[in-house]
Amino acid sequence: MAEAKRPGLTTLNEQFMAALEAVPDRTFMDFEGDQYSYDAMEDQIARVARGLESLGIQHGDRVVTLLETGPDGVICWFAINRLGAINVPINTAYMGDFLRHQVNESGARIAICENEFIARFTDMAGEMPAVEHLLYRGNNGDRGSWHAGFAALDEYRLDQGETPLVKVDPADLAAIIYTSGTTGMSKGCMASHNYFCDLPWRNAAAIGRTGDDIYWSPLPLFHIAGICVVVSSMMLQGTGSLARKFSVSGFWPEIKRSGANVAMLLGSMAKMIADEPDTDVSKRCHGQIRTLVAAPLPAELPAIWKERFGLEWVTGRTYGSTECGQALEARFDSTDAPPSSCGRANDAFDVRVFDENDEDVGPDVEGEIVVRPRRPLVMYSGYWNNPQATIAASHNLWHHMGDRARVDEAGNFFFVDRSKDVIRRRGENISSYEMELTFSTHPEVSEVAIHAVASDVTEDDVKATVVLRQGASTSETDIREWAKTRIPKFALPRYIEFRSELPKNPIGRIRKFELRAEGVTSATWDSQSQS
Repeated sequence: MAEAKRPGLTTLNEQFMAALEAVPDRTFMDFEGDQYSYDAMEDQIARVARGLESLGIQHGDRVVTLLETGPDGVICWFAINRLGAINVPINTAYMGDFLRHQVNESGARIAICENEFIARFTDMAGEMPAVEHLLYRGNNGDRGSWHAGFAALDEYRLDQGETPLVKVDPADLAAIIYTSGTTGMSKGCMASHNYFCDLPWRNAAAIGRTGDDIYWSPLPLFHIAGICVVVSSMMLQGTGSLARKFSVSGFWPEIKRSGANVAMLLGSMAKMIADEPDTDVSKRCHGQIRTLVAAPLPAELPAIWKERFGLEWVTGRTYGSTECGQALEARFDSTDAPPSSCGRANDAFDVRVFDENDEDVGPDVEGEIVVRPRRPLVMYSGYWNNPQATIAASHNLWHHMGDRARVDEAGNFFFVDRSKDVIRRRGENISSYEMELTFSTHPEVSEVAIHAVASDVTEDDVKATVVLRQGASTSETDIREWAKTRIPKFALPRYIEFRSELPKNPIGRIRKFELRAEGVTSATWDSQSQS
């Protein structure tokens, strides 16, 4: 199948309906063998849309989804958009203040969650005033601590009635995706329907994907990566395959089963797989995957994957964010881009490197990456309910990424360092600010700095540098156990170090760059060495 022509301004609803009409019987999504054709998916989308409509959901309303990767994650998302409403997918590891902030700021009237996550809502039932209904997957919900709007999702899959299809424009919001802040609470990126069509389309074009390819990934639907697999499959009228969880031992059996020939992983996942010895299944899959998309990748990894697993292309040369999607990229067939670069600007964005006065720094000089769109509706539409943050990130009509880079005379960009204090661990952005707010509530903690240290599997590990209150008797193990019920599992600090004071500048701000530079010291406790 030849590469299809990029559509103009469009919507997710329009693209799904086009695929439904053209290839109703083709498999749309494969969830570890649980397969849905476009026609079967439409039946479920329509049933859930009727149910949400019966609860009063209208154009512009927000609906929170706290769902694991699986059919209902896609069905509920598309049903919400079918009504012109806005999906707010939340990281399934979130609980406590992390969850409450995003639910309340979004103003969601309905929350849909897994049965196992019910307590995360019912424990804070009085602290989420806008939520009118909590729908859960499964049949064992404890209804005791919520109001009358507490019900199983299946009770709101309505078979009868007209299938709703609200008019939606390309500029209308499809979702609010929360991204971790560096100096404040996490911010909700407003993403339009066209944004969610343009980014996956460009991802597919960059890797040379067609509708005949099966695109596989274990990345979740609350991340842009998982969304790209679903939407690019839909727009190419092809098939996507999502695994519920990543497993090193399960990777090759799942690739074999699904027939996938294109895969998207995190760089850390690709390294784990490359570190494993060959198996009978990995040998039988030699050459099945044509293209691997993974970032960030150590320089030696593409050659290892090509030699051991028979791939044609391994690419980790991209750069972007939730705000702008994929602003820099190297096409899968590029031979002239230096291996250490993170790509070049594509036709959707003008990307520059500026100094502190917002002027170009010139070739091979380090500065800040800034971005602005070349086409309409290819970037986020601002931060939800936070115009101050939108303005602060967009001065002089450029979106300021905060990240450091340099660019050569040929237009190749070279990433230098991430912005300020954000931590990136196993594909998850971790807000040091939100982490510190939680740790500061520990009764024996006086001060705390949460910061990154280098990881041996790419990206970061998390360290908490803690000053205890006078007379405190807690241990590193006690603090980590206390944190397990209050912060997402992926954000739990691997390292903890007690100090008598934190390094600060003359006005009292913690000098985190010093803590990052020191990394793991002789006084640092390592949770992995305790098991």
